[in-house]
Amino acid sequence: MKKFIILLVFSCGVIQSVFGIEAVRECRTTYRSSSDKNRKAVYRQQHDWWERGNFYQVYPRSFKDSNGDGIGDLKGITEKLPYLKDIGMIGVWLSPIFKSPMDDFGYDISNFYEIQPEYGSMKDIENMIAECKRLGLKLILDFVPNHTSNQHEFFKKSEQSDPKYNNFYVWHPGKTNPDGGRNLPPSNWISVFRGSAWEWSEQRQEYYLHQFLKEQPDLNYREPQVREEMKSVLRFWLNKGISGFRIDAVPYLVETFNSDGSAPDEPKSGNVPNDPDNPAYLTHTFTMDNDLTYEIISEWKQVLKDFTDAKGGETKVLMTEAYTSLPKIIEFYGEGKNLGAQIPFNFELISYINKDSTGVDFVRRVANWLGAMPDGKVANWVLGNHDNTRIASRLGADRADLYTIALQTLPGIAVTYYGDEIGMNDTYISWKDTIDPAACRANENDYLKYSRDPARTPMQWDSSPTTGFSSTTKTWLPINPNYDTINVQTESQIPRSQLKLFKALTSLRKERALQDGNFELLQNDDNLIVYKREIRGVNPNEFDSVFVILNFHSTPQTVDLTKLYPYLYPLIRVVTSSLSTTYSDGAIINANKIQLPGNAAIVLQQKNPLLFGPSLQGSDF
Repeated sequence: MKKFIILLVFSCGVIQSVFGIEAVRECRTTYRSSSDKNRKAVYRQQHDWWERGNFYQVYPRSFKDSNGDGIGDLKGITEKLPYLKDIGMIGVWLSPIFKSPMDDFGYDISNFYEIQPEYGSMKDIENMIAECKRLGLKLILDFVPNHTSNQHEFFKKSEQSDPKYNNFYVWHPGKTNPDGGRNLPPSNWISVFRGSAWEWSEQRQEYYLHQFLKEQPDLNYREPQVREEMKSVLRFWLNKGISGFRIDAVPYLVETFNSDGSAPDEPKSGNVPNDPDNPAYLTHTFTMDNDLTYEIISEWKQVLKDFTDAKGGETKVLMTEAYTSLPKIIEFYGEGKNLGAQIPFNFELISYINKDSTGVDFVRRVANWLGAMPDGKVANWVLGNHDNTRIASRLGADRADLYTIALQTLPGIAVTYYGDEIGMNDTYISWKDTIDPAACRANENDYLKYSRDPARTPMQWDSSPTTGFSSTTKTWLPINPNYDTINVQTESQIPRSQLKLFKALTSLRKERALQDGNFELLQNDDNLIVYKREIRGVNPNEFDSVFVILNFHSTPQTVDLTKLYPYLYPLIRVVTSSLSTTYSDGAIINANKIQLPGNAAIVLQQKNPLLFGPSLQGSDF
């Protein structure tokens, strides 16, 4: 695997770190191979299948319903796999499909070896795996190891104090009640879904830990048998032909207890002093980020490595989901004797960028990740998923194109949430129709702050009344009323659309400049960002350059690329641009007068004809 380094070069007489930008007028960040001294090697790199991957998250309940029950299923997903191939994907990540009582819509698993009946059968997933292989797609399954459903056989037996399963979960007798009666909860720990993280079991006469719903008891990873059981789950699905796993809720795997077995109280954060049931009420010093977590990830990575070593074939991939501090996320890449995940999800953009963010904010978050990433690792970028409001709603519909362009042109791996490629936005869900447990545990006045339902509504395939998702009008969540204009069929047929923009970008990602090119970022002012992806031949005059301009200003801006890059020829080709621009894809324009509306972006390309094509007077740039 090639080794990467970060170079930060500052001009205009200002020497400042991009990580603490105050008034940096121009900065250049280069992300490049350490083998650049042999320039031919820059564009002859051989990448593993995932290293420049475009991954697509499918939320199974909402993607395609094949049997008319209003719920998406495996046959429906399989039917639409050619679409994912057509839009340039290499990896397909499925949110949980395993047997579940659906208290948290699949993130509460009652059997890791069976398929949820409303999604289909084992035969259906085997057919999907076969179709993925036929199309050249890699299937990634969601692995939810922190907890099971309370309907899982392991929990039932553990609650009965079965000797084999006695320590499979985190049990605690609690604190002595000074007033007599049942013991008090062991500590003040708060669930992600509000309220105490401890639930009393009348049967066992102890408390069990649930960092999420009470129906989701936490497994005990200090118990060797639990670790072996989870490895067996991985091996089972690897033998089915899966290409890897996305690991859910990784920071919560292991808790920290005192040497005497007591559970220490966590300190108050001061963030929400009047809401003691809110998880933000505490600083989670004992319920997240335990060092043992990284050892467990290493064990799972070893399972994948051992499988490939024994059976050959492609590299198997681990993705990790960790909403925690940047240094802790970076640790999931692995260090020392601990093997790591290839793709620890980068949440810098999804967590810290919003509608009001400036170009400075964007640069800071990009630089944070590239600056923290260890040598030899691959960057990744995530802007949407099932736990966050959609890009068009969270970041603004007027900037949706801008962020799509950024996602697909930054160096490394891109992860797209279903429907974001067509610009789907959040759907209003009334309190009466709300089913997300995170929202249902709130109240009618503030449930929308917590609800994930609006970002999980059915995929919009066409302009028919059920938008091509189902044959029934009673879908598990309501269809967004804008389905008649925002849908795959319509956007495939009109001259310019967000879907066509997306496909132009994923096509460009397969070219050498984005596969192997350096990354150089210039910040002209607080809201006008330019970056370049470039490869060069042995001769310095041989180059293939892609330029991205992001206008975070709300007003139009004119950019002269020839001042920023004096070696450029006067004409340059438009690869694609925000729908608000007047440029057509493939148009040849003046490099010294690029006009962008507010909140718009453009991608341009120029190739030196000595190496890459005919005369600049021709149509091939």
